[in-house]
Amino acid sequence: MKKTFEIKGVDLTSLYGVGDKNILFLESQLPLKLNVRGNNIFCQGLKKDITHFDSVLNQMIDSIKKGNTLSQKDISQLVAINVSSQKSSSNGSIENVLFYGKKGPVFPRTDGQKELVESFLKNDIIISVGPAGTGKTFLAVAYALSLLEKHEIEKIIFCRPAVEAGENLGFLPGDLKDKIDPYLAPLYDALHELLPKNKIQNFLDRGIIEIIPLAYMRGRTINRSAMILDEAQNASSIQMKMFLTRLGIESRAIITGDVSQIDLPSKANSGLIDVLKILKNINDIGIVKLSEHDIARHHLVKHIIDAYSKSNNK
Repeated sequence: MKKTFEIKGVDLTSLYGVGDKNILFLESQLPLKLNVRGNNIFCQGLKKDITHFDSVLNQMIDSIKKGNTLSQKDISQLVAINVSSQKSSSNGSIENVLFYGKKGPVFPRTDGQKELVESFLKNDIIISVGPAGTGKTFLAVAYALSLLEKHEIEKIIFCRPAVEAGENLGFLPGDLKDKIDPYLAPLYDALHELLPKNKIQNFLDRGIIEIIPLAYMRGRTINRSAMILDEAQNASSIQMKMFLTRLGIESRAIITGDVSQIDLPSKANSGLIDVLKILKNINDIGIVKLSEHDIARHHLVKHIIDAYSKSNNK
C-alpha cells in the first residue's frame, strides 16, 4: 500500500529534523519505506503500519505546534505507544499520550500508571495511593492540564496540607507566600516539568492555576475545575471531607497520597486511610493502588522502599 501525506501548518525542519533525521529514524522504527519531497511524505508498507505512522506523525505535528522540540527518544516513545495501543484496542485498554509537555509526550509507563490514567478518564473523583516515585502527582497534574487544554475545565486548584511535620506556619519567617511555598514545592516541580516558566506564571497571574494550602479550600464551591489534593495522608478526616464536598458542577477531584508517610501525630487520624474505606463502593469514584513496581525514579528508589518495608514488617 502507498500513501502520500501532505504537511501543512508546521515548520518542516522542526518536523523532519536536520537532514531529515526524524523521518529516517521513523523509518528505522516502523517497517515502512519513507521518502520526503518538499512538504510531502511518501509512505509505502502494510496498511496497519501506515496507520501507525499517520498517528505518530499527527502527534509529532501537534507537539511541535505547542512549541516542543522532538528528540529521537520522544519519537520512539510515540511509536511504542501507538503500536501498543493498536494491539490492545480490542480489549478497550487505554494507552495514549496524556499530555504534551515542554519536554515531550507524557504517558503511563507501567501497568499501575495505565490503570490510573484509565481511572482519570472514567471517574469524577480519583483516589491514588502508592509509594514515592510512582508518578501519582505528576500524572494528576498532566491530566488536569490536558483538561484545561481541551477546555473541559476553566481552572486547576492544587492543594496540600500545609502542616506536615509538626511545624506551625505562624512561627515561620516571611509573608504568607514565603511560608507556604516550601510545602507546595512538589506541585510547582510537576508544573515546571510540563509547562514553560512564562506560561505557568501567566496561569498563576490570571487565577487559572491556584496552588494553596488545603485549609484555604474551606467555604468554597469549585465549579468547572480540577481539584488536586496532594500528600493526602497528612489531611485529617475532617479536612478530607471538607475537600471532597467543595466539588461543584463539571469539576473533578484527584486525591494522591502515601499511607506509609503519615506525619500526623496519630496515624489513625489520617483522612486518606478513612476515605479509602468510606468511599470504596461508590460509583464514579476510582481508587487506584500503585506499588513499588510502578516507581519511575532512580532504580535504587525501589530497592530503598523495599528495604524499609521489610524492616517495618519485622
